[in-house]
Amino acid sequence: MRPLIRRRAVLPIVGAALIAAALSEPLRAADGECVPVATWVAPGGKRLDAGGVLARSAKSSVVLLGETHDVAEHHRWQLQTVAALHAARPGMVLAFEAFARRVQPVLDRWVAGELSETEFLAQTDWRNAWRFDPQLYLPLFHFARMNRIPMVALNVEPSLTREIAQKGYDALPPERREGVGRPSQPADAYIDWLLPVWAEHERAAGRAAQPDRNDPEFRRFVESQQTWDRAMAEALGAAAKRSGAPLVVGIMGTGHIKLGHGVPHQLRALGVANFVSLLPWDRGEACSDLVPGLADAVFGLDARSSASTADRPRLGVAIETAPDGVRIVKVESGSIAELAGVRAGDVVSEIAGVAAKNTGDMIEVVQRQAPGTWLPLKVRRGGETLELIAKFPARPK
Repeated sequence: MRPLIRRRAVLPIVGAALIAAALSEPLRAADGECVPVATWVAPGGKRLDAGGVLARSAKSSVVLLGETHDVAEHHRWQLQTVAALHAARPGMVLAFEAFARRVQPVLDRWVAGELSETEFLAQTDWRNAWRFDPQLYLPLFHFARMNRIPMVALNVEPSLTREIAQKGYDALPPERREGVGRPSQPADAYIDWLLPVWAEHERAAGRAAQPDRNDPEFRRFVESQQTWDRAMAEALGAAAKRSGAPLVVGIMGTGHIKLGHGVPHQLRALGVANFVSLLPWDRGEACSDLVPGLADAVFGLDARSSASTADRPRLGVAIETAPDGVRIVKVESGSIAELAGVRAGDVVSEIAGVAAKNTGDMIEVVQRQAPGTWLPLKVRRGGETLELIAKFPARPK
């Protein structure tokens, strides 16, 4: 989890009004929990009335709903919140970080009922572009389709942000920026927040990185993150200006929302002030992270007790497509992969007898893996080819 900067952040104008209007009673969480399950809380403040939070959110232009991408309970909470907002304001647009803008025509055909689920996932190149289990997101997609709610692609191609991280925003000619404008300058707090994230990313890739906010590589990393945030903010703002002024609900990772940085900062720079940021809060998270300005409101969840397809054993690796297979970028300590003998730098050429040509091939096989089964891997390490067995534990009774 990305660390939070423990400093006071400025609340968006709408967020301050929401909290002032919806405060109900001092928070007295059971067992010392700062956000009780099934409860809305103002970070650093009090328990909130659910009706007040949702009513105020429904009156805004944009609502940002955060998530940890592979946590099923977060997506269930998003669906619950979207359904409540839709009941209050049927004129709605659902906007997703999961899709790059090039697949917008596919989203339109899906909402119109012209594609099957299989066709939709194939034509959006889901397994390579987003990679997370589609079952986590499909209830939201079906809700949009059932109610003919337009879906909007918020993201840009990963190649764009990677190139900016390598060369910088100004090194790319305008025609290569996918129409994304220059991001607003980041606050110092955002730079401080991103610094350890960048350092950890570099270490995970096998490169030593000493946290230095003036490091040119770090500054390019900041530019790439800001371009990502700016692209999503621009798409959200454009959707809010559609005929009928619909309520635009953005579905995205919490890292793009927290503390008013990321997308909220870029929205304000674009003149979109009437927005609300809502985040899920997992039971057991450190209460010291629940600082003022984290979001306008958080909702308590018990993700640990919720079984789903996302709870299957994980291989425990970070991967990237290589010219000759799938390269292992990082192996988590104590993971199934580490116990199988997989190392960072290995290139997987075959998994369960299937050629691993890209990350999607590997993810698809792992997601089908049942508890208590063995997964054969063929990897290249240096000049030799090794055959390894990843042993998935049985599901606890």
